[in-house]
Amino acid sequence: MTYIRSLIASLLMAILAAPLLAQGATVAFGTIEQDTSLPVEVTADNLSVDQATGTAVFTGNVLIGQGAMRLTAERVEVVYRAEAEGIAKLEATGGVTLVSGDDAAEADRADYDIDAGTLVMTGNVLLTQGGSALSSEQMTIQLEDGTAQMSGRVKTILQTGSGN
Repeated sequence: MTYIRSLIASLLMAILAAPLLAQGATVAFGTIEQDTSLPVEVTADNLSVDQATGTAVFTGNVLIGQGAMRLTAERVEVVYRAEAEGIAKLEATGGVTLVSGDDAAEADRADYDIDAGTLVMTGNVLLTQGGSALSSEQMTIQLEDGTAQMSGRVKTILQTGSGN
């Protein structure tokens, strides 16, 4: 009888916790803290520069590396600071994939604000960490401490660990 009560209590806790999970979730992202002051290396098939707007657009098999972090996309727009002293932000679209350590995330779009140290992924976000996966509409990663906040219909499958 105690086993059945324990099972029912566990199921009720999982069911009652589900709405909280659907609102948002905070997770770790990456295995190390990201140093946002490191140089950003970009490789792509094509580059178009617009001096008037202070932007550069990389297209085709874009690969961006900064420290241990790697981001790939079909198109990345680089916005430079007004004083032309480095990069202010990166806007990636088209099959965006971000990898840091063993963690990987996919989305329709990613916006990286270099000064703020944040990377916001939006549209069909899928985060995989080992055997676990979470999906949402948006994930905001704080790169300096390696945490991420997921919001907008967060979904995951929780493993109970019991075989029978």
